[in-house]
Amino acid sequence: MKTWHKVVLPLALSGMVLSGCTTLDAFTGEQQVSGASKGAIAGGLIGAVIGAATAPKEDRARNAIIGAGIGGVAGGGVGLYMDRQEAKLREELVGSGVQVRRVGENEIELIMPGNITFDTNESDVKPEFMSTLRSVARVLEEYENTLITIEGHTDSTGSASYNQLLSERRATSVAEVILLEGVAYQRVAARGFGEDRPIASNASVEGRAQNRRVEISLEAIVAN
Repeated sequence: MKTWHKVVLPLALSGMVLSGCTTLDAFTGEQQVSGASKGAIAGGLIGAVIGAATAPKEDRARNAIIGAGIGGVAGGGVGLYMDRQEAKLREELVGSGVQVRRVGENEIELIMPGNITFDTNESDVKPEFMSTLRSVARVLEEYENTLITIEGHTDSTGSASYNQLLSERRATSVAEVILLEGVAYQRVAARGFGEDRPIASNASVEGRAQNRRVEISLEAIVAN
């Protein structure tokens, strides 16, 4: 079973009754939270994940240590911790189209091009990409002393307001998949930037394709 004890519901959800949302696993005899109920749980946590995006990273790290019950990484061990996480992600993402980029000692970036993650003008993760995204989430669950920041980006086609909303929906769709794999919500933040942060020119088809992307930034939570 998933480690759902790590996903502590915010006070706004404390009144939810989950006793009627479980099913019996015929093979193990254990109660499991149903797929629909897991979706409701993740959906209810999205507000907290969006709100976390504007908080200072120091506050997010402190909240994760307290709320998710993790210890953080000792300062001298950050490089090795991130090296191992990077190696595991590269192993999982071979041939997936996702770019893994190391940024200094304490940060890893995952660049997910829009053409493999979402259909045009859609915010639901493509079914064929779900297994890749879930494999990323499982690595992130294993490396629990990591802050996860998910950013949605679009090209400049269409209105700025539409692109902003689309980027937000895509970022939260990715966040929901990560939450459903058991990653503690205190570690996750998601936000959209619309067309405001291009990495290539929007004047060409190729450039616009590069700008349509989701980026996941991973940073070690350092123990005080």
